[in-house]
Amino acid sequence: MKLKALVNRFTPILLVLFTLSGCSALGKSTPTPLPTVVLGGNQVSTQVSPQGIGAGVTASGVIVPSQEAQLAFASGGNVQLLNVAVGDRVEAGQVLALLAGSEQLQASLSGAELEVLTAQQALQKLSDDLPEAQVAALQALNDARDALHDAQRRIDGFGVPSEPIDIQVARSSVALAKHALDQAKKDFKPYENKPENDFKRATLLNKLSDAQNQYDEAVKQLNRLTGVTVPEFDIEQAQTELEIAQARLKLAEDKYELLKSGPDLEALELAQARLKNAQDQADAVRASLANLELKAPFTGTVSKVNIHSEEWVMPGQTILTLADLEALRVETTDLSERDVPKLEIGQIATVFIKALNQDVTGRVGEISPLADTLGGDVVYKTTIDLDTRPPGLRAGMSVEVQFGTDQ
Repeated sequence: MKLKALVNRFTPILLVLFTLSGCSALGKSTPTPLPTVVLGGNQVSTQVSPQGIGAGVTASGVIVPSQEAQLAFASGGNVQLLNVAVGDRVEAGQVLALLAGSEQLQASLSGAELEVLTAQQALQKLSDDLPEAQVAALQALNDARDALHDAQRRIDGFGVPSEPIDIQVARSSVALAKHALDQAKKDFKPYENKPENDFKRATLLNKLSDAQNQYDEAVKQLNRLTGVTVPEFDIEQAQTELEIAQARLKLAEDKYELLKSGPDLEALELAQARLKNAQDQADAVRASLANLELKAPFTGTVSKVNIHSEEWVMPGQTILTLADLEALRVETTDLSERDVPKLEIGQIATVFIKALNQDVTGRVGEISPLADTLGGDVVYKTTIDLDTRPPGLRAGMSVEVQFGTDQ
């Protein structure tokens, strides 16, 4: 009976409360956003998140490094040395890890560099020797001209009447040559039966041969001058000598013309090809050596290490992650495709950093040209460069971004 009395007593009050609640819902009143209370010293202040601002475009985001890279070796191998740990700050170009095998490549590089030096010296020698080669070519050209002149004069002399003085000189030459030949025969006679390897015999035999040739030539010259019929063989031989002299003169002229403007073209091309091949070999070895070193592409902090020393790694396997934590920026995570047309590079934005309960201004730095999907919605990643970096700001902190409407 008491329970029933209590229910009857409080029923009107409950009905009144339910009625008031229903009236509020039907009126669709907008709730007032609750202020955030910030305690600092003896003051109490309130700050409203950008979500509470009705105008402009808003999006969620996260604090990220301005640069981040996952580093890997271009070739596989055994990790000989690991120079860094998580949290280490490194400079651009610093060697972070090293694969084994550098000793053999260094030896190959020394050999390749020696070949480059040798090829460079050979190429330089062509230039250094050019004056001497030009003089030699000119001398060869003059000799070829003299030989051609002599050959032509010999042919021209066949059947041409001679001057008496020339005949007298020719007869004197025959007489002198005959005397020298007789003396050579006399000198050789005592040694005629000596062994062939006898030095004295060989010397006298050579003198006898030279004397015989000189006598024969003197007789031929006299015969030509005195109108004695010239043997057909002599005419053919003289014609052959003339053709050879003409060919040699042409070669000498061509070579001299080439050397006038620089080193021999074929020798130069060969030396240049040798040098290029040596340089290519050295560059290839240097590239192989460089592939053994993992260097920092920029100054930053090692945020993750995935290997240990003496561990075998594959080409392209992520070894460590490097991030520039000195320069932080904001990346949006849910900027809708409906809102991205309202933004432009350089547009002002207000960034609310949740962990610090603080607003920081910035400007739109990049707007991705390609979309991502988030829970079925199309979104575009946008980056905001902060005007200032508040104390305590760290990569990974979540933010809310309010993009300004005045551009």
